Amino acid sequence: MSARILEPPPGACISRHAIITGGSSGIGLATARALAADGTSITLIARGIGNLDAAVKDVAARGIHPGQRVISRQADVSAKNGIERAISSAVTALGPPDLVIMCAGYCRPGRIESLSSEIFEQTNAVNYLGTVHTVLACLPHMYPQRRGHLVLLSSGAGLIGVTGYAAYCPTKFAVRGLAEALRADLKPRGIGVSVVYPPDTDTPQLEFETRFKPPETKAITAAGGLYSPEDVATAILRGIRRNRFAITPGWEMTCLERCASLVRPLLARYFDRIAARVRRA
Repeated sequence: MSARILEPPPGACISRHAIITGGSSGIGLATARALAADGTSITLIARGIGNLDAAVKDVAARGIHPGQRVISRQADVSAKNGIERAISSAVTALGPPDLVIMCAGYCRPGRIESLSSEIFEQTNAVNYLGTVHTVLACLPHMYPQRRGHLVLLSSGAGLIGVTGYAAYCPTKFAVRGLAEALRADLKPRGIGVSVVYPPDTDTPQLEFETRFKPPETKAITAAGGLYSPEDVATAILRGIRRNRFAITPGWEMTCLERCASLVRPLLARYFDRIAARVRRA
């Protein structure tokens, strides 16, 4: 729970205090590393205390100002009271956040007949309600500043439905809709909003979900390639600096985000052909 201390000069960094959920691994950790190298003080929030301790040491070592601090708070975003306590404690330690990046996520793919209602509930609790809980816990601390930025993580699966992701896609569509509503709600208060559509990214979560992906899903998602967490983190921070609402790492996600409604019938037929070919094989 620790790290270092000194105020960076004004304008030297993208934010003074960033809160990152899902910050102990994957995209969250890569983004924290980049922010630390930019001079930001950071609160990492995740469930596993062991991973958090290691992440704090890693991120703190990349700090560039003696007064920077990197701390951690253990919480499960799906538990409303827990995330509220974690954010309140982070604000007490480092002040109100001016950047909140919500990277916590869960995906358990499978054919619909293999997915229980509990999987749907858990996926929704983490991906959608976890984002809602985080937003609602942070906003009261951000309102008095009349500035700041919220970054919500959706997915390419939040733009178009994909076989094998029946439990996952709806939660990422919901995050997308939440971001669109928040953008309008928070603009008069001076708070910016971005929604990120990462492609498949080389993270522990992807390693977990790959064990459950049906062959059809693997074939479809392979077409988008595999990105590193660092590449996605770079795209996120570049999008924040440019005040972009939609942040789309890679040209595939950029095209999909801009043209999803137009190309959805074509993509659906294309995906169906891939799935049929895999099933025949």
